[in-house]
Amino acid sequence: MDNLKIEQMECARIPTEYGEYRLCLYKNNQDEKDHLALVYGDVGGKHSVLVRVHSECFTGDVLGSRRCDCGEQLQQAMQLISEAGAGVIVYLRQEGRGIGLLDKLRAYNLQDLGYDTVEANLALGHGADERDYSIAALILKDLGVRSVRLLTNNPEKIACLKASGFKVNERIALEGAVYDDNAYYLFTKAHRMNHLIDLVPLPVRSSRKNGNGKNGSHSSMAV
Repeated sequence: MDNLKIEQMECARIPTEYGEYRLCLYKNNQDEKDHLALVYGDVGGKHSVLVRVHSECFTGDVLGSRRCDCGEQLQQAMQLISEAGAGVIVYLRQEGRGIGLLDKLRAYNLQDLGYDTVEANLALGHGADERDYSIAALILKDLGVRSVRLLTNNPEKIACLKASGFKVNERIALEGAVYDDNAYYLFTKAHRMNHLIDLVPLPVRSSRKNGNGKNGSHSSMAV
């Protein structure tokens, strides 16, 4: 995002089961979304700060949906940061890999017909992943973070932070549970989106009707 600027509007104390965080709300000059930073402990001027850059997922974060691993990753990040004594979760309001909640629900319906998560986004006229992490980099700079240990399975987040001038000293994987409802999703993230997930074979996935009305099938693997 060219000429991107952010402004911290307000911070407040947020007590959680993982300890006491500060929640800071940021405005920016590129969109009308309220991006957030959940800060634990003292991170200003610190190196190797434990950081999770997390994209909003209403279904996973709030409802505990098992169609993805987002909510579990968020909870794991909060726990690991509290155990470390300091860290940041940058919560970016880019639902559904940037396509918004409405089209995310439409994509879910396509996935129920057998499309994978990439195919569904493309069928709706979107890119496979429309997220941008530039705001996260600016938020971390505003908080005084000097370098990070990044909680992620997504190499794009590492590349973006590095391109923004951040040193990523370490990548720490977040491994969630595998359910029937998210196994193919995890497989797709690993094989089509290059996420760093260990895989083991799983049975052939249920079939769907392809464009000519005939049944097709996808074999799948997942963590």
